[in-house]
Amino acid sequence: MKATRRAAVVTGVFFLLTEIGAIAGMILYGPLLTGTDYIVSTGNDTNVLLGAFFEVILAISNVGTAVAVYPVVRRHNESFALGYLGARLLEAAVIVVGIISLLTVVTLKQDLAGTADADAATLVTVGRSLLAIHEWTFLFGPNFALGTATLLLATLMFTSRLVPRTIAVLGLVGGTLVSVSAIAVMFGAYEQLSTFGFLVALPVFAWEVSLAIWLILKGFSPSALAGISTPRAGTAVVAGVSR
Repeated sequence: MKATRRAAVVTGVFFLLTEIGAIAGMILYGPLLTGTDYIVSTGNDTNVLLGAFFEVILAISNVGTAVAVYPVVRRHNESFALGYLGARLLEAAVIVVGIISLLTVVTLKQDLAGTADADAATLVTVGRSLLAIHEWTFLFGPNFALGTATLLLATLMFTSRLVPRTIAVLGLVGGTLVSVSAIAVMFGAYEQLSTFGFLVALPVFAWEVSLAIWLILKGFSPSALAGISTPRAGTAVVAGVSR
């Protein structure tokens, strides 16, 4: 039980770190994401570097949530637990690609902007291309992959009753909305960084924060843990021994 309680606290802490990393990164990236000519401007590169640092924390914490909770949820359904781990790994990998694209803008700005060999128009075009890569990684990472991961974990929490079902329902609603929103953004219905996009993301934010606080303060339900003491459907069997 001590190990399970520790897993709950660690999972909750990682979820809070994902929110801190995502929000801080978005705020610090602001001038770069909204300015089309940042690469030839005198903008503050320190803010971008700090934003990248926080997004690295976000990527690590994403994986951390899955690794920390895996030993617990695998006993309920190993297939869904592995799916959640895989979705979080994918999300983290895509986020890292987005970080690299923005750091490349900073490097080009520092090395080439203002030099005799630099062509401002070309640099602006390259900068916009790198920003476009980040925009698409933001769509496929913290939208598609996040939506999938949220639905998998929320389903596990709902069916196992490891946390109150009201919290799990927030995850089911949030994961669905984020996934549908990603499709809408892909086809040009509205911008990712818009008021409507922010409102659509609120349920998944509420799910992660409420889940984190519950796990840190209360942990997993003891009665639910007793009911999943042995693996159920979806558990892998090797050489006749259940893992």
